[in-house]
Amino acid sequence: MKKYLVYLMMVLSAFTFNACGNDDPIMEDPGTEQPETPDDSTDNPDDPANPDEPSGDSNILIAYFTRTNNTGTVAQAIANLTGGTLYRIETVIPYPEDYTECTEVAREELENGIRPELSGTVENMEQYDTIFVGCPVWWGDAPMPIWSFLESEEYNFTGKTVIPFCTYASTGRDATLQRIVALTPDSEHLEGFGTSGRNINGVEAWLREIGIIE
Repeated sequence: MKKYLVYLMMVLSAFTFNACGNDDPIMEDPGTEQPETPDDSTDNPDDPANPDEPSGDSNILIAYFTRTNNTGTVAQAIANLTGGTLYRIETVIPYPEDYTECTEVAREELENGIRPELSGTVENMEQYDTIFVGCPVWWGDAPMPIWSFLESEEYNFTGKTVIPFCTYASTGRDATLQRIVALTPDSEHLEGFGTSGRNINGVEAWLREIGIIE
């Protein structure tokens, strides 16, 4: 009987873990590789102190939304390799630091189509011909701040080349990349990139494959 109860508990635990993993509510971090943190990491020397400060002078923009800086780490890798300008997408009202509260807010936004107000804008958007757009996977989709950014009347993505990228815990990669494409219907698109956590292996090869760098 005791062995049966232990087995039952193991099965239930595995089911709970997989359910959370499949939903990817806010999990930028893949759990076993990066511990969940309530806000962006401060130990990354490459993360710009000022998200609006240009990191390059090319016609490439890397716009990204991040919570635990996984997506920010990938964005920085892209900037290092391309010389592009980093721009961090931020909301006027920050998401709760508590993980559970943050998931509740994010899910309500997605289910009700709420576009949160963003703080700041990209200066001289017209100078950028190629725009990388990156985010974590939240509830199997792109977070609503990405919707706010791509639907903003401040910007015109017509004729520009939009390249999506994302970070994820287990699932939702393809749906999130496709969402960014769907939100920019008048743009040209190149193949997107997805990675788990802060793993930047493959970024350089991807950029070469799509012809951004030689």
